[in-house]
Amino acid sequence: MAWRAACIGLLLLAAPGLQAAPKAHDHGVASLSVAIDGRTLSIEFEAPLDSLLGFERPPRTDAERRSAVMLLALLHDGVRLFVPDADARCLPQPTTLQAPALQPGAHVAGDHADLLARIYFHCGRPQALRSLKLGLFKAFDRLQRIDVQIMGPQGPHKASLRPPASMLNLQR
Repeated sequence: MAWRAACIGLLLLAAPGLQAAPKAHDHGVASLSVAIDGRTLSIEFEAPLDSLLGFERPPRTDAERRSAVMLLALLHDGVRLFVPDADARCLPQPTTLQAPALQPGAHVAGDHADLLARIYFHCGRPQALRSLKLGLFKAFDRLQRIDVQIMGPQGPHKASLRPPASMLNLQR
């Protein structure tokens, strides 16, 4: 069990948004890290705001403010974009969002701004987690690719998804 916790810890440390070194900022490309540790399903989704909203700065107009509020609400309710296998009996836990450019009175340094969402589920039958239904490409038509890292009971693996993909296989 200790090795699994260590592997998940390493995956989460290497997850986008948590890296010490700067990473590339590619419009249209999002990162998704998925970890299964015991009964916990952890999902980290990071994308440039441009890929989600069409702009990467604090909202300037009423329409942009409404779009930002709707984006945050959509991601805060993780089950609208991430649906684990029903047989796994997963219940959503509190979600955390980091989008400094969307905070009231925000000033963005530089040309780029990202959003990081951490979404958690507590699963009654984690052994039944085989896939994760994704609504990301449907919700965000500016997304062109999602780079995925998965850490599960069978070890780590990677995937790359492109539209119209809506299902992520969690097993090798």
